Amino acid sequence: MDYQFTASVGLILRLVGNMFVILSIVQTKVSHIKSFDLFLLGLASANLEEIVIINIYNVNIVETFFITTSAWWCHLLKFMTTFGKMASIFFTVVICIFRYQKLRDIKHRGSLPICLDSITSAWTLSGVGVMLSTLLSLPMFAITPQGSVENITENSASCHPDFFYCGENYCPTLNHVYKYLIMLLCHLLPLIIVTFTSCLTITVLLSQTNMVTTEDNVRCTNHHSGKSNGLHRSTVAVLAAMGLFQIDWTLYLILQWTFSHSDNPFWAEIEFFISTSYTSFSPYVYGIGSPFFSFEKCKQLIKI
Repeated sequence: MDYQFTASVGLILRLVGNMFVILSIVQTKVSHIKSFDLFLLGLASANLEEIVIINIYNVNIVETFFITTSAWWCHLLKFMTTFGKMASIFFTVVICIFRYQKLRDIKHRGSLPICLDSITSAWTLSGVGVMLSTLLSLPMFAITPQGSVENITENSASCHPDFFYCGENYCPTLNHVYKYLIMLLCHLLPLIIVTFTSCLTITVLLSQTNMVTTEDNVRCTNHHSGKSNGLHRSTVAVLAAMGLFQIDWTLYLILQWTFSHSDNPFWAEIEFFISTSYTSFSPYVYGIGSPFFSFEKCKQLIKI
């Protein structure tokens, strides 16, 4: 009972954070929506979709319902889960790079926009992200969902929580190829990009802090301290979210390359926790660094 209550509270917190960010951006006037808002909207939407589908697995609907129906539904669930995860990772990488681009050379560039400040470019990049996530998730329909063809009627083999699970006697080559392709291109590569870009962002912040003089502080205060403070707060929030992203997916890759589902019976629960940690806490981190979680915004959402 306590576990069910804790899981229910966790699910509510995961849903509320992402829905709050989505509603905050959706109710913003179209003319006031910025590229960062659009990327954050894509991230929160992908998080929300992934959380819903993953929780379908977590409450064991797969084991109680899908064993009596076509395996196509199992493939569909896995496709939707993978799509949400890939889209979430893509928008995370874009947000990290976008924030670094905004911060880099800000003293020389001034208020001049960067390429991604264009809302058209932001929409195009978002569309590319959705298309890539879809293409990378489509092979899930070809992945064998059971350990062996002989065990297709077994309960444990109907829709295994480990998407790439293979039995001892039968494991299609496609399972191996797709598994390592996903881990290298969609987990390891984004992790490297986020880590490298975060380090560059921290370096820029430190260099800007070291170059600040009393005269600079007076000039910034008189002209655009509010905008500068907002950018700094948003950047710190992005770095905090990137740190959470790095911790989660580093642990995920280590466990994927070290253990297998058969070696650890709790692997499904561990994978569920890792997969939902970033999608659960990131909207709150981003929201605190942006005006989305302000008192005024809360009053506006309550009135809806």
